[in-house]
Amino acid sequence: MDLVVGALADPVRRGILELVRQRRLSAGEIAAHFEISRPAVSRHLRVLRESGLVRDELAGRQRFYVLDPQGFADLTAWLARMTAPPPWQQRLDALETEVHRTRRARGLSGKENTA
Repeated sequence: MDLVVGALADPVRRGILELVRQRRLSAGEIAAHFEISRPAVSRHLRVLRESGLVRDELAGRQRFYVLDPQGFADLTAWLARMTAPPPWQQRLDALETEVHRTRRARGLSGKENTA
């Protein structure tokens, strides 16, 4: 997961991910979208490949890059755990529901006795 987070830390790499998310692209096509050298784009692609966020596919003599959504799995799972309510929150919610239910039941039974 550290490699993924490190790869996502760079805005150029995030831009590359946005590009290859839409369709597979060659390194040259990717480089055309940035004002950096082709060797710099190649280095960014290597980081993304090593982190598992993109994979390369050979088609003849050309190499294309595509997004690999599976590379986000560990990070996505970790973020889901961090953003989910803590386990005790569910217990408090259940207790609150039960308190309301009990108050309603007592209120209804009290009205029935007075009528």
